[in-house]
Amino acid sequence: MTTTVPKESALSHGVRRITLEADEAPVSGLLLTPEDVPVRATVVAVHGGGVNAHYFDGQAHPHVSLLTLGARLGFSVLAVDRPGYGRYADLFPLGQRLADQAATLWEALTDFRNRYDTGAGLFLLAHSYGGKLALTTVANNDIGDLLGLDISGMGNRYAVQPDQLADPHGKGRWERTWGGLGLYPPGTFQLSSAMVSPMPRYELAEAAAWPRLFDDVARRIRIPVRLTFAEHERWWRHDDRSLADLVSRLSVSPRVVVDCQPDAGHNISLGWAARSYHLRSLAFLEECLARREG
Repeated sequence: MTTTVPKESALSHGVRRITLEADEAPVSGLLLTPEDVPVRATVVAVHGGGVNAHYFDGQAHPHVSLLTLGARLGFSVLAVDRPGYGRYADLFPLGQRLADQAATLWEALTDFRNRYDTGAGLFLLAHSYGGKLALTTVANNDIGDLLGLDISGMGNRYAVQPDQLADPHGKGRWERTWGGLGLYPPGTFQLSSAMVSPMPRYELAEAAAWPRLFDDVARRIRIPVRLTFAEHERWWRHDDRSLADLVSRLSVSPRVVVDCQPDAGHNISLGWAARSYHLRSLAFLEECLARREG
């Protein structure tokens, strides 16, 4: 089967494109490693629906890229393309269902472990649908070298009706996904053409099932978890009562932290708040490392 290579955008200095092997198909991604220092740990960044791995290497402002920030602090940062996205998107024209994506991601990470230095272990940093995948992957596998899990833009109760989830062109979808234009550096949307991708059909069809699926995976999460909601988050409920319910379901996790990111919309990692959010996430990784070493 042939694949259609998507339009490629610019990359930050030192970022390289890599391919990882999984049983069903190869997985593309972006990798940046620290220069001249040992790898302390590896951040695995998992994008949400409708974008690809470039989400974590935004080019609109030097402070936006998670990859460059993480590498400067001594971490390798691997941003993976989920099945249905990136260089091998055509191998999964409908995408994959969540459980199948979790298997694919785990196989790709196993290949990465075998080929690259991961330092003290893997730390999953995920956004929106990527958070669903990260949770499912952690729940379905032995935690081994997994240090912690940081998720933005994902909860367990939607703030929209089920029919709004399955319509990729529905009224208000753009505003819920991005929020106000002023939350993002100038040029963000002009530079997004190589990053934005259609959501595969399986993801749209399966979205409404997440509240039920969450209950199953949440009780099997045995590593520290941090959840961040943007101040202007419109896809998920994040009032005090909803957050208390969300945390209560992660009953086996040794630590659950919930944060609010000021001056941010759903796509936190592309906005002016990106550096603040990424620093908070990496600070949580530091705490996970201290916990593992203590």
